[in-house]
Amino acid sequence: MTDSAKHLENDDNEDVALSETLVGARIRHARISRGLTLQQLATMVDCSTSLLSKVENRKANPSIPMLHKICRALGTNIAALFASPEDRDTVVVRAHERPVLATDQMHNGIGITLERLIPALPGNLLQGHMHVVQPGGYSDGTLEHEGEEVGYVVEGTLEIVVNGKMYLVEAGDSFFFHSDLPHSYRNPGEVVTRVVWINTPPTF
Repeated sequence: MTDSAKHLENDDNEDVALSETLVGARIRHARISRGLTLQQLATMVDCSTSLLSKVENRKANPSIPMLHKICRALGTNIAALFASPEDRDTVVVRAHERPVLATDQMHNGIGITLERLIPALPGNLLQGHMHVVQPGGYSDGTLEHEGEEVGYVVEGTLEIVVNGKMYLVEAGDSFFFHSDLPHSYRNPGEVVTRVVWINTPPTF
């Protein structure tokens, strides 16, 4: 590996670490600002107090459903955990500058990484992420929330279950469904899957 490649890899790792640190800190800030104890929030999202404490202190990463439950209990959404003051004037998000959140690292590092595509601002009607799903990675449970969502598979294969029915989508395929239907997904293949995933409104 060249020095420049190592530098880029280090930068990517630092970006992920920074995003994860901010997410944990923002969850803690939102919890405290709403007057909730760790135990109260843990009860609301049906997880242990120790696990929630690890999430806040970046010692564990939540699954997508758990993160969604936390956000819903705190009256926020995943995009807001990425938000920064600089977002307001952002028109273009460069590939190497996307805020990144890794999830599911409790499953031995196999899971899902979210790369934010759309600035997170109050009043936005769209929420967009690049879902990077490792081979065998999965959403670890079903999601249900208001809105609609559409996805486009950039590469790899994705198995989606919507309202109990399974669909297999491949590179070049797109999908759409109402978000209040129970849904989950996983990567059944042997290569990384990348999906451009758009939600409206930003309830995910």
